[in-house]
Amino acid sequence: MDLTTKLRELYAPGVAYNIAIPDRPIPDMVLEVASRYPKRAAIDFFARQLTYAELAQEMRRCAGALHQAGVRAGDRVALVMPNCPQHAVAVLGTMLLGAVVVEHNPLAPAAELEGEYERHGAHVTIAWSKSLEKLTFLGRGHTTFCMDLTSALPAASRMALKLPVKAAREKREQLSSPRPSWARSWTRALRTATPWRGDCPAAMEDVALLIHTGGTTGVPKAAALTHANLSANVEQSIAWVPVLHEGAEVFYCILPLFHAFGFTIGFLAGLRLGATIAMFPKFDTALVLAAQRRLPCTFFLGVPPMYERLLAAAKGTDADLSSIHFSLSGAMPLSAPLAEQWEQATGGLMIEGYGMTEASPILLGSPLASSRARGALGIPFPSTQVRIVDPENPSREVADGEVGELIARGPQVFSGYWNQEEETAEVFTEDGWLRTGDLVQVRDGFIYMADRRKEMINTSGFNVYPTQVENAVRSMPGVADVAAVGVPAGESGEDVVAAIVLEAGASVTLTDLRKWAEKSLAHYALPRQIVVMTELPRSQLGKVMRKKVREQIVGAQAVATDAVAGAREAVAGARGAVSEAVAEARESMSEKVAGAREVVAGARGAVSEAVAEARETVSEKVAGVRESASEAMAGARDSVAEAMAGARESVSEAVAGVRAASSEGRASTPDAASDEATQGHEETNGK
Repeated sequence: MDLTTKLRELYAPGVAYNIAIPDRPIPDMVLEVASRYPKRAAIDFFARQLTYAELAQEMRRCAGALHQAGVRAGDRVALVMPNCPQHAVAVLGTMLLGAVVVEHNPLAPAAELEGEYERHGAHVTIAWSKSLEKLTFLGRGHTTFCMDLTSALPAASRMALKLPVKAAREKREQLSSPRPSWARSWTRALRTATPWRGDCPAAMEDVALLIHTGGTTGVPKAAALTHANLSANVEQSIAWVPVLHEGAEVFYCILPLFHAFGFTIGFLAGLRLGATIAMFPKFDTALVLAAQRRLPCTFFLGVPPMYERLLAAAKGTDADLSSIHFSLSGAMPLSAPLAEQWEQATGGLMIEGYGMTEASPILLGSPLASSRARGALGIPFPSTQVRIVDPENPSREVADGEVGELIARGPQVFSGYWNQEEETAEVFTEDGWLRTGDLVQVRDGFIYMADRRKEMINTSGFNVYPTQVENAVRSMPGVADVAAVGVPAGESGEDVVAAIVLEAGASVTLTDLRKWAEKSLAHYALPRQIVVMTELPRSQLGKVMRKKVREQIVGAQAVATDAVAGAREAVAGARGAVSEAVAEARESMSEKVAGAREVVAGARGAVSEAVAEARETVSEKVAGVRESASEAMAGARDSVAEAMAGARESVSEAVAGVRAASSEGRASTPDAASDEATQGHEETNGK
């Protein structure tokens, strides 16, 4: 028994193994539904509705406008706009002419859009007015229509946007921009066009849609999906959920039409069932919950981050989600707790779908039954065959339970990329099976994801699956989110790097993380580096883009390496400059020291001479002084001798006088002598 047959044993009751292959192109399918439900609302946009009869009329008018602009069968018409009624009409009108719809992300950068245009070569574009500023590269000969998003709003909303108040002006600026002179008004073109009355000339094998994808190398490519591919996947999806009621469902088309998931399941499958499709230009929880009160949803299509945010927004409010009977999640793994929370909030059932743009997009799904397994990719859709093979040798299937690459074939699988034969050859096996690039294994009757083959990390000869590392790290306290990638590590191949987002106030070291993760990871799979990020880069659908994470880490490391190399070069240069400066300083110092020594020697000589001269001068002066002193002393001695001689002579004379006076006094009276002596004494005391 082959793998596909084994897996089909878990089909939900009432689901056929195979579907009837559609034989009418998509516009014919829509026109047929419109004939059965003419008055039913087909498109709802903020409460303004377009019935199926009006939708049929508008798609013919669109085809007429495009035909007047020169569009013919096989031509490409580029659409650059968000989800809105004009977008739905443009898709169906283009296909009605037998032309090819080319979907573009209206928020994509100009460089990306220009590269996509170079590949598909469209000559006619219908673009949202806010996106036109990025399309200035479109040259002469290109017909560009400007689409005003506000024209699809209810009259009351349009009037409110015209109010001369700040809030209205800001909202108006968010929704539209003035039409440039080089673009034509799409509203006027539709109003003046003659409706196309012809049949759709497209055959089932003709290309209906070009939708861009990263492909096998990461370079955007245009997957060419035929009317047969898209119609088959619509029928497969409806067969998978047989409980949906034709002409009675309300689909919420939130996923963008430039994404295959939203285009095929959210839009085309809704039209095929005659459902009312509520279109949202972007995902906004307030808008969704407001629509839920006005137009309750019965079938919800989204990705896990959408479900998380809606549950959080509805918590603590009077929002009622119980009308949502069935939900389909895709694009990334859905956790069991989130699925359970959603089912509790809605009372309905949630299943998962797995696929890729190249498969229109769904290949596998969880059965709409109690047997479904949370976390599994699912089992093959009706009319879809799968195999699990050796990635290095796709002709060899792996043993039961082993990890291998999932390959598939079925009516929904595309035939190739637009004008890219080499890329097309790489995505198919020699016998025509689509290579998904995903590594999977079968457990308990379901296919589970192991990892992306091109994202697998090779470290020291061991293959490490990023998902396995992420699951181990994500459970660590303090870690809010994680992405595991491989970065070049020389001869060892790659290092496992964990890019983590921390909870508020948390702190995690590499040692802590490795100790935590070693409980569930082999030693070679443990992260060798951690990088803390404020947030992980995600696609518009909320899927973590490991490639972007890796690019950011490698880029940061390259900058750091360049900075270190620059610093080392600067240090080396500085060292050289210092060495030269020191050498010059030493040379200069030597010269200066030698000069100083010469100066000192000269100074010493001069000092010696000066000292000698001084000594000679001093000696002469001392001798002179000595001579003068001797002469002075001799003179003084002579003077003293003369003075002494004079004194002696005076004393002799005085003595002689006294003696003479004494002799004379003896002849006088005693009283008279006594009176003279007393008078002399009194005069002396009286002074």
